[in-house]
Amino acid sequence: VQLVESGGGLVLPGGSLSLSCAASGSSSSISIMGWYRQAPGKQRELVATISRRGSLNYADSVLGRCTISRDFAKDTVYLQMNNLKPEDTAIYYCKISGADWQYWGQGTQVTVSS
Repeated sequence: VQLVESGGGLVLPGGSLSLSCAASGSSSSISIMGWYRQAPGKQRELVATISRRGSLNYADSVLGRCTISRDFAKDTVYLQMNNLKPEDTAIYYCKISGADWQYWGQGTQVTVSS
């Protein structure tokens, strides 16, 4: 299974970024696709997930500022992030999971700084 993430970068506070993660090589049905992040010196934490049925889950810290979406035909998950804050700076990781398996992407850096 390969996860290809893209869209990270440097953005000013208040700016926006869109991340994408395309999965390939999975012969099993993907149940949940999501984004997690890890800031320096901190544990990896949930940002948002979306299930195959369309159920959404967001971290309180990004609620109202981020939108997760999924293209089932392309096995791709997106994260639109608006009104970014310096505390959003982290490596963002894509994760996909099925009934009894999970895979992580390599991560993409998001830096929010003036």
